[in-house]
Amino acid sequence: MTTSHEAWTNRLERVHPPRRFDGLMDLIGDTPLVRLNRVAEGVGDGVEVWVKLENMNPGGSVKDRPARQIIVDAIEDGQLGDGQTLVDATSGNTGIAYAMIGAAMGVPVKLVMPKNVSPQRKEIVTAYGAEIVFSDPMEGSDGAIRLVRKMVEEDEDDEYFYADQYRNPSNPKAHTLTTAPEIWEQTAGRITHFVACTGTSGTVMGTGRGLKERNSDIEVIGGQPSDGFHGLEGLKHMPSSIEPDIYVEDELDDILWIDTDEAWDMADALSRREGIACGYSSGANVVAALRVAEQIDEGVVVTIITDHADRYFGE
Repeated sequence: MTTSHEAWTNRLERVHPPRRFDGLMDLIGDTPLVRLNRVAEGVGDGVEVWVKLENMNPGGSVKDRPARQIIVDAIEDGQLGDGQTLVDATSGNTGIAYAMIGAAMGVPVKLVMPKNVSPQRKEIVTAYGAEIVFSDPMEGSDGAIRLVRKMVEEDEDDEYFYADQYRNPSNPKAHTLTTAPEIWEQTAGRITHFVACTGTSGTVMGTGRGLKERNSDIEVIGGQPSDGFHGLEGLKHMPSSIEPDIYVEDELDDILWIDTDEAWDMADALSRREGIACGYSSGANVVAALRVAEQIDEGVVVTIITDHADRYFGE
């Protein structure tokens, strides 16, 4: 439903007090929840589809949350802080988050990335001062994982703290502690379905656990690329990939399979019809959410806008 001009005028007249923060870390999270209107026109009158704008985190993606949790927990546990370099495999967004937070906290960061990740991602992490080690572009994210594990195994001088986002329980923990309660409050507890496609799987696993703690009837639905040779950077086709240790498929109520073309088309539609410029994994999330919404008569379906379209330009 289009909001009337009068309603918008009333909103603009409200006075919002400016906020200030003691440091960059405090900016992570507390992201807006926005209802989809035009791309969700085909769902029933009793169904709402909402997206959480994680691209509004300071690092531009949902990965700011787990990166912060991993670093904070590692410092508290004494694994990080004596000059070690944080090292991990990443296809981009988590690496940007590590680099940003590392710069803010004085933690050196080294990232293993497939050589064919977008130039924007390479330039952003380099701007934050992180070092990049490139893995074989033909091996994708799995190749980066294999290379970083080899580097850590050969680290005889204890130079590295291996953040290991694919196995680190701090990854889903970040979403259990922050994303889930935010969604619960933003929907006033009305959420009936949470949908998110899987890369590391931290978002769907952690958010799902936090929501089910509040209402066990909430359905948590994962999504995956429909085949191993896909064009959805950051997402994993689990049957053909190294499965993350933090991924527990039995905790999901369903899994939906998303084609690359439909995810790309949805990312374009979100930009042109909702004004939400996002990446292709976000398009996949919305495809999955709309598929769920079309199958129910009433409910509140929530998914994630994982990052901004600007880091895909030029691909």
